[in-house]
Amino acid sequence: MSVESAGIETIFVDSVSLLRSVIDAAVIGLRTDFPSLFIDLEGTQLGRHGSISIMSLYVPFRKTVYLIDIYKLENEAFSTVNSDGKSLKFILESPVILKVLFDVRRDSGALFSLYGISIDGVRDVQLMELGTRKGPKDFLASLDKCVEKDSAISATEKKAWKFTKGNTRRLFDSALGGQYEIFNQRPIRPAIAKYCAGDVTLLPGLFDIYDAKLRRPEEEFWKLHVLEATQERIRLSRSPKFDGTSKSNACGPWDRESIEEALNQWNDDVLDNALNSKDDDFFESEEHDESGWDDDGPTSCRDIINDRDYDYYYSD
Repeated sequence: MSVESAGIETIFVDSVSLLRSVIDAAVIGLRTDFPSLFIDLEGTQLGRHGSISIMSLYVPFRKTVYLIDIYKLENEAFSTVNSDGKSLKFILESPVILKVLFDVRRDSGALFSLYGISIDGVRDVQLMELGTRKGPKDFLASLDKCVEKDSAISATEKKAWKFTKGNTRRLFDSALGGQYEIFNQRPIRPAIAKYCAGDVTLLPGLFDIYDAKLRRPEEEFWKLHVLEATQERIRLSRSPKFDGTSKSNACGPWDRESIEEALNQWNDDVLDNALNSKDDDFFESEEHDESGWDDDGPTSCRDIINDRDYDYYYSD
């Protein structure tokens, strides 16, 4: 199945042969200095105790969303290799192929517990928003909130996206009378395909906005802090004790005290590095002058007074 929407094509991937072409599309011409892959998972009770139904893989430079049928392909979805021996598992685990997700925790927990995949090279948009947010950082923002507040798409596009999400949610949200098993129905419903593609196509715009802020020199602390928190999220999601449905998951990873402590330590480290750098420069200049003059021993008065004036300045 192939669907065209707003210049972006959506392709449903339910065969090994088609999956090989997807892997080619994802890795050929891929940049490793900037994220080129945007990912989202849908499933029944997504996590270690549930299942993965669909992986949405958006490749912006191809202008294509690939909806990979994990429900049908199961392990083959991750073990199938292309002509270069690359697989979806290789892509997900590579630390140099940068991937963007929104709240990596449940996706990471499901991939690790169900298929033994240790996702790496992740940029978490939810944590990027929190790190760049001015004001309290106690609670995390939902994707809906990030789109409403920060997305560069028009108000009309936001309204249409929100309307689609609201209508489709009734199909799978048990609180609204739906069933998550609808993600496993084949052929996939057009509304479900549109829902799966809709979220992941908004991630590049949000990533660009938050990344631009984190790249500012004065935000170096938060840039590192967000990366460290992302790695910690992934580590915790692989723990048997991780519960992706816990209400505590709405809380941010930092409280005010931890932020203040980390910021003070950061400032101390910056100051120490600056002082040590100056000391190194001083000692280097002592050892060798840039002009090419080398110290060959103690300085005498004849080193600084020419022969003609020697008798005038110095005599017995």
